[in-house]
Amino acid sequence: MSSAEHIAEDRAPDGVRPPSRLRQLAAASIGNAVEWYDWYAYSFLAVYFAGQIFPEGAGNSLVPLLSTFAVFAVGFFMRPIGGLLLGVVADRRGRRTALTLTILLMGGGSLLVALTPTYAATGVLAPLILVVARLVQGLSVGGEFAASTTFLVESAGPGRRGLFSSFQYVSTTVGQLLASGTAALLAALLTEQQMGEWGWRVAFLVGALLSLLGLWIRRGAQETRSEQQAADRPGLFEALHRHPRQSLLICGITAGGTIAYYTWTTYLPTYAQVNAGFDKGDSLTVGTLSLVFFALLQTLGGMLSDRIGRKPLLLGFSLGFAVLAVPLLHLVTDSFVSLLLVQCAGMVMLTGYTAVAAAVNAEVFPARVRAAGIGFPYSLTVALFGGTAPYVGTWFKQAGHADLFPWYVAALCLVSFLVYLTLPETSRQKLER
Repeated sequence: MSSAEHIAEDRAPDGVRPPSRLRQLAAASIGNAVEWYDWYAYSFLAVYFAGQIFPEGAGNSLVPLLSTFAVFAVGFFMRPIGGLLLGVVADRRGRRTALTLTILLMGGGSLLVALTPTYAATGVLAPLILVVARLVQGLSVGGEFAASTTFLVESAGPGRRGLFSSFQYVSTTVGQLLASGTAALLAALLTEQQMGEWGWRVAFLVGALLSLLGLWIRRGAQETRSEQQAADRPGLFEALHRHPRQSLLICGITAGGTIAYYTWTTYLPTYAQVNAGFDKGDSLTVGTLSLVFFALLQTLGGMLSDRIGRKPLLLGFSLGFAVLAVPLLHLVTDSFVSLLLVQCAGMVMLTGYTAVAAAVNAEVFPARVRAAGIGFPYSLTVALFGGTAPYVGTWFKQAGHADLFPWYVAALCLVSFLVYLTLPETSRQKLER
């Protein structure tokens, strides 16, 4: 049997027959793709349902969009809670148990979004239902990253943690592609009025059904937590209490990566619409093409990090955005080619972070508190800087200072660059079990 058919870095968990690595990758990646389809469908379709859920402010057409992105950000603030609670579930009860819970929560939240009534029909109940749905999905996504990151990296063989790490964002990007592609297809098949009235609901119903598929696939996953770890039950805040430095390090590692990631992969189509008058349908097409390019880059970045280390990629990513974020975003016009080039250029630099983020985070904490240790500080940082990116960018535009948003992105990437300079290289070190 080939090495590609075994699990674990040096050995399988105690007393457990090692399953196929491909099966482990499929269980984590396919389920993760479904999770992120449900999450990102909201962002891609926000421009269509904003006016149905939120009333337009007096004389300001941006109010519904701002309100919708505010709910997007609210969902992110459930992510630290999900990262902590479901991370502890992963550390106490196993990674597979946590992964099952996350996909059930996400599917339920997606169904609730699909069934959200309009403001005209139910008044304030409509945005309240939408908020509840996003809170449930935020809880799910926070736990998903903690559990799937830990599961993937613990499933890797020697010298392949970077490669396995890259599948975190391969699957995330596939989920985005499904969401973007579904939105683009619906926009092409339906009129603007139909999209606003009911077309957007179809995408969320599809997401709820896909969650059932992801749940079935994850039932075939095998636990990566050892019997010794299973007998050890860490406390709820043990990772924060015993590893405060590592927790802060996760925040610094993530800050620049999350603002760049959500700006380039989620907000950029809307940024082009709001600031350059870009066509809605064309912006979704550009987003889809650039995401395909981004997905293809991930495994290359992961394998490169196994060869030369994580640190060079992180430094290249952060310095690149610190220097180029402002000129790149200023190049966005209503031209199809200009937006595609700007988005793809950012994707190349962004790969230096996304391809190795899971490995770097997992290598910071011991296995006993790895999922919860990653989940809370990572999700908190994403909530503060990633989830708010669409809202902050739109708010700058409304306030008449749209040119400040690129500087905001560059500043956070510079902060992470300084953190990366202090990191030890962990790619050659044995993963602590």
